Amino acid sequence: MIVLGLGAGLLSGLFGVGGGILVVPVLVLLLKFDQRLANGTSLGAVLPISISSLLTYWSHGNVDWHMALWLAVGALAGAILGTKWIHILPKKTLGYLFAAMLMITAVRLFIPLNADGRSTLTIFSALALLFIGLVTGTLAGLLGIGGGVVMVPAMAVFFSELSVVAKGTSAAVIIPTSIMGTWRNWKTNNVDLKVAALVGFSGIPAAIAGGIIADHMSQDLSNILFASLVLVVALRMIWDLQKNPSD
Repeated sequence: MIVLGLGAGLLSGLFGVGGGILVVPVLVLLLKFDQRLANGTSLGAVLPISISSLLTYWSHGNVDWHMALWLAVGALAGAILGTKWIHILPKKTLGYLFAAMLMITAVRLFIPLNADGRSTLTIFSALALLFIGLVTGTLAGLLGIGGGVVMVPAMAVFFSELSVVAKGTSAAVIIPTSIMGTWRNWKTNNVDLKVAALVGFSGIPAAIAGGIIADHMSQDLSNILFASLVLVVALRMIWDLQKNPSD
């Protein structure tokens, strides 16, 4: 679990994700967690990791607080929906949803992005950010991820946000989302707080290191590395789900 935390922290620092794209599959495939418990525990582990990532990105001036505010409002509402639906959808459905979302994200990231900084926010762009935040929060509560795999590409594609700023902004939004989701999962006994704490706090030094590296990494290289990782995780999840059809 300590090694898992270090890996999740490095991913968080490098790519502005919470680390759930690594934590959930490892908890399910290697540590044999129930899918729902893995999702809830992952969301709890995301919190200390994301705080470390945010502080690192912020220290380099790579956080867009205006975008973060609109995204966070939507994400908090979405986290409530996601943690409610997690008790309704079957476990295999949750697994397939997680894998499908990862594959879509990976394919989009392989396409070069020409992001050079966002323009002034309008009422329409603010509403769009609210919607993106709502989707992000719902996925966070439902699948145990911080939501960075949704927010980072969305900010780059739809708002021309610089990659490194999108990552820092994503880390800022993940924090309130993970707090809301973890609190609701804890109320329904859907999170292992001891495992979440061990994984989360183990990832802090790696998250700081990853954030420093991200500040010097080219945008194209960052996207390709992220997409490759996400695709591998998604394919591994699908293979395991197909291997155990009766689960």
